Amino acid sequence: MAPDPVDPDLVRVVVADRVCTVTLHRPEARNALNTALHRASAAALWAAELDEGVDAVVLTGADPAFCAGLDLRELGAGGENLRGGGGPDGAPENPIQALWRMTTPVIGAVNGPAVTGGLELALACDLLVASERARFADTHARVGVTPGGGMSVLLPMAVGLRRAKEMSLTGNSVDAEEALRIGLVNHVVPHADLLPTAERLARDIAGNDGPAVRHLKALYDANARLSAGEALANEQAVFRSYRVDFAEVERRRAAVVERGRHQQG
Repeated sequence: MAPDPVDPDLVRVVVADRVCTVTLHRPEARNALNTALHRASAAALWAAELDEGVDAVVLTGADPAFCAGLDLRELGAGGENLRGGGGPDGAPENPIQALWRMTTPVIGAVNGPAVTGGLELALACDLLVASERARFADTHARVGVTPGGGMSVLLPMAVGLRRAKEMSLTGNSVDAEEALRIGLVNHVVPHADLLPTAERLARDIAGNDGPAVRHLKALYDANARLSAGEALANEQAVFRSYRVDFAEVERRRAAVVERGRHQQG
């Protein structure tokens, strides 16, 4: 399931300290997802998933926007950019579906507007850090299309059903501070601090036991699809079957204690 080659004109990729930063780079179109950017961003994310040297991913956009959603010009011309699924080798051709399939944690660094499909792209990330310039909106109803990237599921999971309905039925936007207040994002920071903050969180993730991190992500993702009772039962079943590497626990113990002291200071 090797991904297609990443087009550097559309997606910028930097790997350092086991963190891969993926930047959508179509700024003249506010990083709107045409077919080419769909495939290039999916390829970049899937390449990071398959890279044994990557333990966390940061996904962001080239200023001034995170992602304006589907390219409406291409959509109006026939909707080629509505296609998803996988390529002939099974690799995803849609960045949202790539995110759904990834075992590597992804932090969305929302640098500006995240609108409709761009909001779905953000919602598919595991954590969200927002610039003070970020804003979020679902304009499916204004455009006259229905969501297919998880909006009706992931938005109410993040902000609650009534707030999600308000955002989707009105099409009104939410600014960064309101997004923080309603639980849509984890942090809001000054624009200049956005990538440093997101990459610092990514390094915190990458510094932990890799298999345990991926296991926890998979457990959270699976349990989010279950009722509370089913999720508790699933956690207990996974707990009973999980094989602990006791030597690795002992090796990491001193570092865990030292980190705890540092964070309390």
